[in-house]
Amino acid sequence: MSGALACGTAGVLLALGAAAPAQAAGYRYWSYWEADAGKWTYATQGPATARPADGEAIGFRFALSEDSADAAKPTAAPDFGAICADTEKAPGTKRIAVVVDFGTPQDAPAGETPPKDSPTTGCARIAENGTGADALAAVAKPLRYDSAAMLCGIAGYPKRGCGEAVAEPDAATSAAPEASSESSGGGPSAGLLVGGGAVLVLGAAAVWKSRRRA
Repeated sequence: MSGALACGTAGVLLALGAAAPAQAAGYRYWSYWEADAGKWTYATQGPATARPADGEAIGFRFALSEDSADAAKPTAAPDFGAICADTEKAPGTKRIAVVVDFGTPQDAPAGETPPKDSPTTGCARIAENGTGADALAAVAKPLRYDSAAMLCGIAGYPKRGCGEAVAEPDAATSAAPEASSESSGGGPSAGLLVGGGAVLVLGAAAVWKSRRRA
């Protein structure tokens, strides 16, 4: 899947610079998380290149976020023991606990609502060399990607859109949803992408905003 990426980091930066509105509250997208000492931490690479080990947990959260420091975490704990309690390891495979949080109605695109009010979980049993994207596909189909292999939809949500910039309320014809106030505390990355060179969508947003403020 990562081989489907046709553009590099520079191309993503240029595309965002051209497409971003005059004022942006953030980006509406699926963020990617990894478990660290029982807590969620923002992933440092996309799910198509990350290869979690047997016994680890990964999470996905749909939200409107300004950047990685503002990104909302999955609201269910990364509890591998509970999620994979009934799944035994088989030879040549590994078990990954997957948490999918569809976010809040305030984060939803116009005309859509989250399909579930609470996060859904699943235990993926995949090949030993499998990626986070493989684990997600095992428990939360259908998935939707754009032409640059960016993860756009999980379990059919949202039906349209893919990491689009959302205008500030005073720059839009209608008020945009408020960004979640929950802070990730994680470092910069763009876990919404599925690997390869184009992994700086949120970083590009942060650079663009900092240049506006300079």
